[in-house]
Amino acid sequence: MPHQNADVGSSHGHRRDECLNEHGFTHLVHARPTIETWRREDNEQRPKKTWGGMTPSADASQLASTTINPGL
Repeated sequence: MPHQNADVGSSHGHRRDECLNEHGFTHLVHARPTIETWRREDNEQRPKKTWGGMTPSADASQLASTTINPGL
């Protein structure tokens, strides 16, 4: 659904801005490990209200284990 995709894009932009605003990077070499650490923490440790208090990685695991009925 387009509306859901807009929400996701907005959410990613907000999170990216939050990370970049916390750190002043002078070189990409310094930015990469900090951003990767922040990304993992955001995906694996920070629950999201919009996903019922689940982390994105927990939500993805639950979705991956869901049986899809193509006849619907």
